Amino acid sequence: MFKSGFVTIIGRPNVGKSTLMNTMIGEKISIMSDKPQTTRNKIRTVYTDEEAQIVFLDTPGIHKPKNQLGEFMNTEVDAALEEMDVLIMITDEFNKIGPGDEFIIEKIKNVNSKKILIINKVDMFDQAGAIRMAQEFGKYNVFDDIIPISALKNLGVDSLVSIIKKYLKPGPMYFPGDFITDRPERFVVAEIIREKALMYLQDEVPHGIAVEIEEMKERKNRNLVDIRASILCEKKSHKSIIIGKEGRKIKGIGKSAREDIEKLLGSQVNLQLFVKISENWRDNNYLLKSLGYDQK
Repeated sequence: MFKSGFVTIIGRPNVGKSTLMNTMIGEKISIMSDKPQTTRNKIRTVYTDEEAQIVFLDTPGIHKPKNQLGEFMNTEVDAALEEMDVLIMITDEFNKIGPGDEFIIEKIKNVNSKKILIINKVDMFDQAGAIRMAQEFGKYNVFDDIIPISALKNLGVDSLVSIIKKYLKPGPMYFPGDFITDRPERFVVAEIIREKALMYLQDEVPHGIAVEIEEMKERKNRNLVDIRASILCEKKSHKSIIIGKEGRKIKGIGKSAREDIEKLLGSQVNLQLFVKISENWRDNNYLLKSLGYDQK
C-alpha cells in the first residue's frame, strides 16, 4: 500500500541538515557550506519511489537571534514543527550534548509525532563514539529511533529512508513523481550564488550578505539564460572583500555559481554579478520581505 507524509528536519547550525536532504532526494536544492546558519528559509523537497512519497522540510539551524533575519529563521523552524508526520533531529559527535541540543530536545519532547535522532558525520569518528552518543541521547526518552549515519558519504541513508517509511501512513501522492521542490528556479539560483559566496568569503562577511535576482530571462531561439544578480552586503569594506583584488573573488564566485546553475537549468547561462551596499538590511522589514524572509 502506497504511503506518504511530511518529515521535518531540525538541529543546531552546521550539523548536516541540508546535506542529508540533498543526499536523500539525489539533487542539490539546499545549499551547503561550513558556515553556520547557511539555510535561512524552510525548504520543501520531495522523495518519491514505488512505495512512498516523503515530503522533507529542511529548516534553518536553531540559534539565538541577533536581528530580524534571525527571528525570521527561528519562525521558519516553529512553522515546520506544525506540519509533519515524522520529526528528524540531527546532531553530530563534535559538539557532544550541549545546551543547543538540550534546548531542541525540550522544544520537541511534546511534539505529537514519531521522532528520529540522527547522529551525523560518523565517518569522522569511531563506532564507540556513535554508541556513546546514542546511549546519552537515549536517556532523554524522547526518540523512537536513534541512527548513526554519514549524510556526506551516503552511509546509513537507505536505512533511514526505510525507517521513515515504517512510520508513514497510507496516503496519496501530494506531488507528481518527478517533482523535487516547490521552490521556484529563481530562489534556487539565488541560493546557489549565495553558497558560492560563502565558499569564497571570510568569516566576518557571509552572515551579512544576501542575493537578489534582478533579472532572469531565456533568450529566444537559443539555449541560453541571462541572469543579472546582486550580492547585498552591509559595509563598504565588505564590498571590497567580495569583489577582491582586480575582481578575482567575484569572478570566482560567478564562475563557480554559473557551473551549478547550468546543471540546474539544463542550459547555458550568462551570469552577471554586482555588489550593492545596504546597511543593516537584516533589520530592514522591506528588504527582508523582498528577499523572501517574510514571517507572514
